[in-house]
Amino acid sequence: METVLSLALGVGLAAACGFRIFVPLTVMSLAIRAGHMEVAENFAWLGSRSALLVLGCATLLEVAAYYVPWVDNLLDLVASPAAVVAGILVTGSVITDVSPMLQWSLAAIAGGGAAGLVQAATTVARQVSAATTLGVGNPFISTLEAGGAVVMSALAVFVPLLALGAVLVLAVVAVRMVLRWREGRSAPAVPA
Repeated sequence: METVLSLALGVGLAAACGFRIFVPLTVMSLAIRAGHMEVAENFAWLGSRSALLVLGCATLLEVAAYYVPWVDNLLDLVASPAAVVAGILVTGSVITDVSPMLQWSLAAIAGGGAAGLVQAATTVARQVSAATTLGVGNPFISTLEAGGAVVMSALAVFVPLLALGAVLVLAVVAVRMVLRWREGRSAPAVPA
């Protein structure tokens, strides 16, 4: 059961990385410092005061940058691969008491997959918003994403199985959203 809870915690945090990369890391740092979370020995540094300070500053900068028009779309270019890497790392950091091969296989597949799916959905949402509102709606999308990162991170830390359920729902929504967007892009233009 411990491994299942660790996996649920990791996947929930990884999905939060798909919304914002530094929010779940900051929440992890706070949870470690408060004694609510244990991580693998080589990730204990996340609970240090300096890590919390750096991650907190990075979180504020990341959240603020997504409110700058067109910068938000540019950030998605960097955030997409970074979210997957962060998802793998946060998942791997909380799965303990298993072999390293299983630990990192689960982290890559479940953590990287959850982060990648959520990031893909947020990227599509931002592109649709930019195209239909000329970017005026993007701050609304950014607010939803930041809120999603905070809520998902808190769920993962305090109610990991509920977070895992939420990730499964998010995965279904994300896949449908991305497929619908791809269909719309590949549909031939209808003559007027």
